[in-house]
Amino acid sequence: MTSEPFLTVNDQPISLGQAIRYLQTGRKFDAFIGEIVRQFVVDQELQTREDLKINTAAVEQAVIDFRLEQQLTDPKQFQEWLSSSGMDYEAFHNQVSSGFKLRKLKEDIALPKLQEFFIERKIFLDRVVLSRIIVADKELAEELRSQIAEGAKFEQLAKEYSLTDDRIVNGMVGPISRGTMPDMLRAAVDLAQPGEIVGPLGMEDRWALFRVEEFLPAALDDLQLRQSLMDELFEQWLMDKIQGLPIKLQVGS
Repeated sequence: MTSEPFLTVNDQPISLGQAIRYLQTGRKFDAFIGEIVRQFVVDQELQTREDLKINTAAVEQAVIDFRLEQQLTDPKQFQEWLSSSGMDYEAFHNQVSSGFKLRKLKEDIALPKLQEFFIERKIFLDRVVLSRIIVADKELAEELRSQIAEGAKFEQLAKEYSLTDDRIVNGMVGPISRGTMPDMLRAAVDLAQPGEIVGPLGMEDRWALFRVEEFLPAALDDLQLRQSLMDELFEQWLMDKIQGLPIKLQVGS
């Protein structure tokens, strides 16, 4: 008895073994297996955890919202969309429901650790907006600082003297994570107020003046940041789960 091909392309059958060899050749096989295992772990967790109660009314509303957003309110159009997506209504409804369960699972796993994780990461999450002037020698840096103290415009001096490409935007380098700053710069910036000049500071073979523009402290009430940290905690949990699993690959000839 001949088994069905795994895939048919241009009427040519491709076996599962051949498909795997293609993935290996393109260096995509590890990612392919990794995604399968990842989805397996998530699916098992969703099926076995009885505490993942979801609001059925919210699921139904999400289905309605999706149909409105995608302009699929007409039953015939919706059915055509389901068919083109390889689903029936039950499969689509289950997909939406699983999305709610996954969100609840992430919350259950991440929320107990979120505050501590945020504190651990805060130095990297806090940002400072800086402008800078980078020159080759300390004497020039000190002279420029004196000129600024006497009323010269930082922006104009940055355009005239700075050696870095950001001179064309008045030395503005934008938001920088506090955790990625050199210790010397971070210590000086932390003592400054917005608008103050820091430096000259020796940085490798150059000297720098920095103007502190704005502090952007991270906070957990930032919904985007909160979700990003929760996703990161969930991925850590998932990787720990996967690392403990025995995985065997069996492919026929």
